[in-house]
Amino acid sequence: MILHLLNLARIAYSDALDLQHRLVEARYEGRIGNTLVLLEHPPVLTLGRNATRANIIASDEFLAYRGVEIHEINRGGDVTYHGPGQLVGYPIIDLRSFAPRLGAVEYVRKMEEALIRACGDFNVPTARIAGRTGVWIPAGGGVLEKKVAAIGVHISRGITSHGFALNVTTDLRDFDLIVPCGISDRAVTSLELEADPPPSMEAVQNAVARQFGRVFDHQVLAVESLEELLASKPVAAPATLG
Repeated sequence: MILHLLNLARIAYSDALDLQHRLVEARYEGRIGNTLVLLEHPPVLTLGRNATRANIIASDEFLAYRGVEIHEINRGGDVTYHGPGQLVGYPIIDLRSFAPRLGAVEYVRKMEEALIRACGDFNVPTARIAGRTGVWIPAGGGVLEKKVAAIGVHISRGITSHGFALNVTTDLRDFDLIVPCGISDRAVTSLELEADPPPSMEAVQNAVARQFGRVFDHQVLAVESLEELLASKPVAAPATLG
């Protein structure tokens, strides 16, 4: 199967929501194949279905002063931060296109695995923590685990949306605005801090796309624009990322 890769620039969160709604409908109707959208956002806080507003530490006045938007959305999870230097991925995948069909938990585990492998491409060892979704730098030397990627998904009619946020060169001070994912006893980190040398955003984008293809057993085919994606046919084609 083909995984279409749409690599976008930094776009507003509201525009990304509209884009996801459009792509989910197109995938449900069979007008596009499985798709991975990669992008960045300006500073924004999002609250998932299980979020509590108390996990936003900063006042509304301070957030407005900083130009940080707040969006309440239908993904799973608590509150998280998106901002420049963070690679955000929105897989639009029909779970029914796999044999056997992927379940929600298995889908999240595969997403974690793809991100773990991508981090490994830069010699950054990461792992899962039981009971805590996402990708983590393991504990060691008296230091507790640190989260490098958050995951929150929505599934409707078998089609996925929302996805993951991987800290690449993110300004981690912005996480002080919240209790990330409602977890107060663990820190966040980035590939910039953990990798030597620090990878570029382009290198991380390529690694994530490549590992998504491998883990989900899809050939990855890059498209140049949304218009090209919507004009594509969900059929087999040569891969562009190996």
